[in-house]
Amino acid sequence: MAEEYPALARAAQARHAAALARSAEAIRRLDSDGADISFVSVARAAGVARSWLYRQAELRTQIEKLRAVPARRRRVPAAQRVTGESLSRQVEALKLEASRLRDENRALRDQLARRLGSDRQSAVGGGHLR
Repeated sequence: MAEEYPALARAAQARHAAALARSAEAIRRLDSDGADISFVSVARAAGVARSWLYRQAELRTQIEKLRAVPARRRRVPAAQRVTGESLSRQVEALKLEASRLRDENRALRDQLARRLGSDRQSAVGGGHLR
């Protein structure tokens, strides 16, 4: 039948693509707003049928994944949430910075001690010991 009506087939594909795009945008918007995400809320926001959402494997997986996380923990959009890997990188960067600061403090203390020793020696008259 699609061979007989190519314009209808193209129109159906275009409607399907548009519904996918609207649904993905609705999920993103609901997530960024921290709203509850469910098949009902996504279907309503995207203007699609719930039954259609259930048949779209990728959207269904995304909705189920976000639905499992309470809205109060989804205040930050999924794309911006902290991962274990990003936390590890931050910890490593902070360790390196702490180490660098310890080395800098040690060098500054040594420099200060030498300067104070030199000043003390000059004040006592140690400048004559050449």
